[in-house]
This record gives sequence, C-alpha cells and structure tokens, in this order.
Amino acid sequence: MPKSFRELLKETRGGVAEISADELKKKLDEKAPVAIVDIREKDEIVQGHLPQTTFIPRGYLEIRIEERVPDRATEVVLYCATGIRSVLAVKALREMGYEKVSSLKGGFSHWKDVGYPYVVPQVLDASLRKRYDRHLRIPEVGEEGQLKLLNAKVLLIGAGGLGSPAALYLAAAGVGTLGLIDSDVVDESNLQRQVLHATDRIGTPKVDSAEKTIKGLNPNVVVKKFKERLTSQNVLRVFEGFDIVVDGSDNFATRYLVNDACVLKKIPNVHGSIFRFEGQLTVFAPSLGGPCYRCLYPEPPPPDLAPNCDEAGVLGVLPGIVGILEATETIKLILGKGRSLVGRMIALDALDTTFREYKLRRDKDCPMCGEHAEFKGFIDYEEFCAIAR
Repeated sequence: MPKSFRELLKETRGGVAEISADELKKKLDEKAPVAIVDIREKDEIVQGHLPQTTFIPRGYLEIRIEERVPDRATEVVLYCATGIRSVLAVKALREMGYEKVSSLKGGFSHWKDVGYPYVVPQVLDASLRKRYDRHLRIPEVGEEGQLKLLNAKVLLIGAGGLGSPAALYLAAAGVGTLGLIDSDVVDESNLQRQVLHATDRIGTPKVDSAEKTIKGLNPNVVVKKFKERLTSQNVLRVFEGFDIVVDGSDNFATRYLVNDACVLKKIPNVHGSIFRFEGQLTVFAPSLGGPCYRCLYPEPPPPDLAPNCDEAGVLGVLPGIVGILEATETIKLILGKGRSLVGRMIALDALDTTFREYKLRRDKDCPMCGEHAEFKGFIDYEEFCAIAR
C-alpha cells in the first residue's frame, strides 16, 4: 500500500539517529572528530551555516560524500533547514556503508534559535556575479575563489612600468584592496610604457593618476595611496595589513628593503625586473619554502653592470608582459591554485620570444632568511648599495 510523505518520514525517523543541538555543540567545543555536512541548497546557505561545515546539496550527496568524507568510520552529522531532508539523507548514507551518521534535530533553524554560533557567509550580489562571470565559470576560481580575491590586500611597489599592468589586471580580477606607494609624478617619458597614466595627467602624482584609472576600471576596488618614498623608517607602516607585495621597483636599495621587510613579515614578494628587451620574474617567499632576494643577490652588482631603465632604455611592451605575469602569480597565490614561481625564476628575451626557467635554492647562510639569520633592524639601504658597489 502506498505511503504518504508523513508516513514515510515517521518510519524513517524511527530508524535513524538524531543528534540534538546541545550534543553537537558539546562535540564542537571538545573538538571531537566529526564531519558536519550541510545538505541545503545554495540559496539557503546565505542565511548562515554551522562552523566547520562541508557543503554538499542534497541532490549531490551520494555523488560527492566519498570525496569529502572518504573514511566511512568517520562520525557524520547531516543538517538541513529543519531536520527533515537530513533525516531522509541519513538512510542513504547508511546504505552506502557510513557507520555513524546522524541528523541534527531541528536543523539549522533550531541551532540558530537556541543562540548557538553560526557563520553568515559573504556572497556575491547580482552586480558582482555579472562582473566576474567568467571567473565564476572556472572551477579553480568559482565563487569561493572570487571571494578570496575580493578579500585580498596587495601592495604594489611603484606605479610605473611594472606596477601599471599589474595594478590594472589585479583590479580587473577583483582584488579588493590595492596599495600603491610611489613618490613620483607623471612625466611624458613615462607614457611609452606606464599604461596607468595619461597625457592630461602629466605633472600629477602617480598614485593619484593610478587611482583614477583603477577606479574607472573597477570602482569596487579600495585604493590605499602612499604618496611617499619607501624607506627604512616607513616600511613597516606601509606594509601593515597587506597579504602580498608586488615589487616593481627599479633600484637596488628599494629591492633589498622590500625583501627584508617581506621576510620579516612573512609576506610573499612577487618580484619582476626589466632591462631593454629582457625581463625576469620570480616569487621570493622563504615562508613558503623558497629563497629570498638576498639568497640570489647577496650584494648589489656594480653600476656599470646594472644600469636602470632611464640609463639603458626599455622596450615599451616588455613591462606589460612581465607586469601581467606578476599579476598572474599574485592571483595564483591568493587562490592557492597552480604551481607558483617560488623556487623558480623565469627569464624572458623579447627579441627571440623565448622563456627560460631557472631553479633557485635557498641559501642556508643567507643573512636574512638563513638558518642562523638574525634580524638586527633595517639599514641605510642606499649606503649599503653604494658601499657594495
């Protein structure tokens, strides 16, 4: 004889285990090894969810549970809005061989009503979903990755040749906060390669010009401007709160200062450099197992071996290529996806259109990140570079 839904629910509920909100809260407080699975639909989760939750919509539960909870001996607690769908889902997992599965009695609604802590997730509104639609289609990014980008804070050293393309593409990708430090003003000679700026802004501070371009591209980005030169006195203040530093500086004193501050604060340093038709790119990050800038360059080279762009010139498109690659590495670090350039360096020859990869190793005797390194404070980096030369 056919059964009504109520009859089916009553029969099922009598044969499955239910756990009260009090019992589950105690397990969480005691850090018990329990897998909590939210089987609600996506539009329900925006109301909030339990801490330490794995999300598998009911329609995908049997398909995805083995990937998320591979050990069938693990204690599993399922919950939905009111504890009805989760009761029915318990039976399905028991049939799949999960040994200890229960349903949260009363579901999320009861958990919330009794005042237990829950998380209200950040979500993309309709406008943001439209803007980042192509990111949302990529499994490696999706909504979770886009939210990581929106919450990220990236500091760019310089709003010039490398900083321009990096800033544009990081802003377009939706990096929520971009810091820009540059004490210079826009000069006509910059416009051949520094695409953040424009002819009508000649004489304007670069950070102000950059902000105008970034806001025109993506008004949601927060731009933190530092209209000053990076020094030993201000570096810790400037770096405060940032997750990643993108170094587009063109002098050795700044590069050593950026490196030392990044090592000290354990911030990845996405480093790029350019010269005529050649470019280099790497990620210095001892905190991620790679070397720092001092491992590769213990001392600055003589000036005749390392003229800057003002002295030697640079192909206008070259900083665009290297700067975009810096943005790419930054986005990968934020998302936690792909193979970063930590421990590797890419060298570009634009005349031959060739890329070469070099392995970089951490120097155990490095004065900044080595095994016995002891930080004694920031130095006069300009004097250090002058003496070393």
